[in-house]
Amino acid sequence: MNHFDARFEIKEVTAAGTFSGYGSVFGVLDDYSDVVQAGAFTESLAECAKKGVMPALLWQHRSSEPCGVYTDMKEDSTGLVVEGKLALKTQRGAEAYELLQMKAISGLSIGFMTREDSYDQKLGVRTIKKADLWEVSLVTFPANDSARVSAVKSIEEIATVRDAERYLRDSGSLSRSEATALVARIKGLAQRESVADDEVKQLIAALSRRAELLKA
Repeated sequence: MNHFDARFEIKEVTAAGTFSGYGSVFGVLDDYSDVVQAGAFTESLAECAKKGVMPALLWQHRSSEPCGVYTDMKEDSTGLVVEGKLALKTQRGAEAYELLQMKAISGLSIGFMTREDSYDQKLGVRTIKKADLWEVSLVTFPANDSARVSAVKSIEEIATVRDAERYLRDSGSLSRSEATALVARIKGLAQRESVADDEVKQLIAALSRRAELLKA
């Protein structure tokens, strides 16, 4: 089985032990020179839905240590969106909950079997085109900095510049990919709403100050 790691910063784990975020982000090179192509999990997720099952929620890729279940899993334009619920009455689930709350755990990693891939010998990069998704684990040391767990409103759902202001006010620090996506969203909304350039600049400056992740 192959693994593809993705870092996240926990924004919120509810008292019921639920969380949401990206288990994988498309088009991003991880530390092992793997890239997951958009649509890689489409067939696998369809087969899971047909069977009425979900890929496992494991601790550190250990098949003997499930720590909850995934309640929803789907692809969007960014990557693999997951929603999970920790088993709080079990030892491992309760431990995972506490560690996530403390931000002692900082990653998600998918476990899969490759169906179809390609390899760029010049760049040394493997592209995962189709994969059987077996599990998504909570892990300590991830290798990719682009997927983040968040229970706050997604960037794609921001419909106005005022929404963007509230997002900045309510959310925690953002990843580079989230910051870049939010700036693009703000600029697009500004053009649509004819918002003054100085207001957009103020929003972007606030984002830069808050996360300090827009630096090269």
